[in-house]
Amino acid sequence: MTRSIVTVAKRELRSLVDHPTAYVLAVAFLGVSLYLAFRNMYAMGLASLRPLFDLLPILFAVLIPAITMRSLAEERRLRTLDWLLAQPLGEAELVIGKFLGSWAFVLVVLAGTLPTAVGVLFVSEADPGIIAAQYIGAALLAGQLTAIGVWASSITRNQITAFIVAAVIGFVLFLAGLPGIQLGMPPMVGTIVSRLSVLSHFENVARGVADLRDVIYFLTTAALFVFLAIGSVSQARLSPVRRDAVRLRAGNAAVALIVLGVNLLGGQIHGRLDLTRERLFTLSDGTREILAGLDDLVQVTLFASSELPPEVQLQLRDVRDLLSDMERRGGGDLVVTEMNPDDDEDAEERARSFGIGPLEFNVLRDDEFEVRRGYYGLAVTYADEQEVFPTIQRTDDLEFQLASTIASMTAETRQTVSFVLSGGARSSLQIPGLAETLGDRYDLENSDLAIDSIAAPDPDSVAVLVVAGPEFRLDSLSVSRVEAFVGEGGAALLLLDPIELEPEMLTPIPVTTGLEPFLERRGVEIQDGLVIDLASAERVSVGQQGMFNVIAPYPPWPISLPAGDHITTRGLSALSLGWAGALGITDTTGVVPLFVTTEAGAIHEATDPLFPQQEWERPAEELGVHVVALALEGAAETETGQAGPAQGRVIVVGDVNFSDIEFIQSNPQNVTFLANAIDWLAQDEALIQIRSKDRTPPALVFTSDGTRDLLRWGNLAGLPLLFVVFGIVRVTGRRRRAEARWKEVIRP
Repeated sequence: MTRSIVTVAKRELRSLVDHPTAYVLAVAFLGVSLYLAFRNMYAMGLASLRPLFDLLPILFAVLIPAITMRSLAEERRLRTLDWLLAQPLGEAELVIGKFLGSWAFVLVVLAGTLPTAVGVLFVSEADPGIIAAQYIGAALLAGQLTAIGVWASSITRNQITAFIVAAVIGFVLFLAGLPGIQLGMPPMVGTIVSRLSVLSHFENVARGVADLRDVIYFLTTAALFVFLAIGSVSQARLSPVRRDAVRLRAGNAAVALIVLGVNLLGGQIHGRLDLTRERLFTLSDGTREILAGLDDLVQVTLFASSELPPEVQLQLRDVRDLLSDMERRGGGDLVVTEMNPDDDEDAEERARSFGIGPLEFNVLRDDEFEVRRGYYGLAVTYADEQEVFPTIQRTDDLEFQLASTIASMTAETRQTVSFVLSGGARSSLQIPGLAETLGDRYDLENSDLAIDSIAAPDPDSVAVLVVAGPEFRLDSLSVSRVEAFVGEGGAALLLLDPIELEPEMLTPIPVTTGLEPFLERRGVEIQDGLVIDLASAERVSVGQQGMFNVIAPYPPWPISLPAGDHITTRGLSALSLGWAGALGITDTTGVVPLFVTTEAGAIHEATDPLFPQQEWERPAEELGVHVVALALEGAAETETGQAGPAQGRVIVVGDVNFSDIEFIQSNPQNVTFLANAIDWLAQDEALIQIRSKDRTPPALVFTSDGTRDLLRWGNLAGLPLLFVVFGIVRVTGRRRRAEARWKEVIRP
């Protein structure tokens, strides 16, 4: 970068910093963006800046043209452009300097949102890598739109015209990425438009991945408009019919075609930087372990039509990237083939042999919707086995689905998970989603241990014993069989509800399971009462006020947080419980807390009603952190108080209701934790890391109302006010600084 470019950039930045209009734009941007972002964040209760960055393309399409409209148009209007170019300064240096100065000011305004990001990171478990990627994407988007604004300013001497041209282009690039706009286009045209739109590239970066294709898109389009702006400034000094002017126009056209070709044909460009904390978009170690263990050929066939809807085309890019990564890691034992049944009769016949048929979707033609057909499915084959995905519904769990399928196909044996029916405990069919999640790798069975004629479970034949929410005390035979199973090295998952709820009066009835002495010898005590959390809880309807249904937190349904870095909780941000019990730890040997309440947790008497609209407040001395789920691994204490022989793994959760359908729908991480727990207990941990790739933002939890208000109003009011104060100081001191500079110039 030459000294002339730096000088021009500094001059441009200084002119913006000294202009009152720039502060009006900055304050308006911060006020609107932060208000809408906090409204959405607090309403959803999620620690994510996506509400802010989802608005950014629209806000930038207005803000940046307003900032750049003066850059060259004002020089033309005041007739200072020729004077500038008469200096030892080239057209390229002038335009690049103007671009960098304007871009720097936009980044300063964007930096006004950084305290919001820091605050969200401070009060939550938000992923700093995703936030960093979002700011990288925002900076690239700002650079692209700044280049467009500088070009628009270079073709006119009217600022309003420059603003309108740049704003229209910015909005067109944004709107072109909306599915509703692409719906009326031919599929091929829709695909081309989506690749050239801002939205798809910006959203990809904002999710936490710096993909080389997206970076190239922003850099090349920004460079194109800077080049066009240089050409516009240069052309003003050339005769339209001279050879130099013709070469300049030809050069502009060539550069535009190159940029267009790179972005349309660059689908084969590979390379991405996964900035997420849990490496959500990178093959996990579990997938690599499964693929490295292949000893025979596994074939994955992707059936994809060329004329799929544009929104599916964007998803298809992720599918292809995932399959490409897996094929590279397969070391030749995993072969990926892509077929287009639309153009190949053999491919169509093969798709139908797998049971993959065409999908129907609507396209708009001549103001009418037409039904089109297309293929979008996967088939995995190994020896004589096959697993078919007739339609790829989503990509966030596709790695797990494929890795799980391959592991199941290539496994020599299947382990058994046995559900104990004694004491009215739930069967495997009464836990929604578990059979679908584990059924392809485990044999699920149900057994009543209270029946003497049924053989006791044996760790050699049963991998995990599950006791899910017994409604009354287990008989002595069942308890002794559970203890013997664990004592012989078996693993057990105990979901122990502390109460049964009387449905009409919502009055809890305490439940004793009979497993309490067994747990006490392992250093765990099931405490009396229910856990409530005044700071982190699910929201329920508390009544009707006029025509409105009032929604408020329900403390007996706490949203618990991971207690540490255990493999069963890795990648999980919260567990939603319903009428759970607290687990006291009397001996920390081999006891690992998994989920806990916030510091605003408390114990509610097991005999008190549980109406949503009642008063839940507790004195500060009664609040604290309570363990609601834990893992046991190690020796149990003998009757003499000495450490006994090592026993099998056990996971205890003070609740079974979290496996109900309403809790799973509210928080899908509940069933993920259940599956992780069974995998860990069965010592089959390869898939846990893959399944735990949860892309759902963590909960936004505040320890007090003061913290909540400080984050909101400190940013929403404080930051714009800071810009106002700095602007007043800067603008009012403009005359004094100018006089000081003139005195330095005329000083002998």
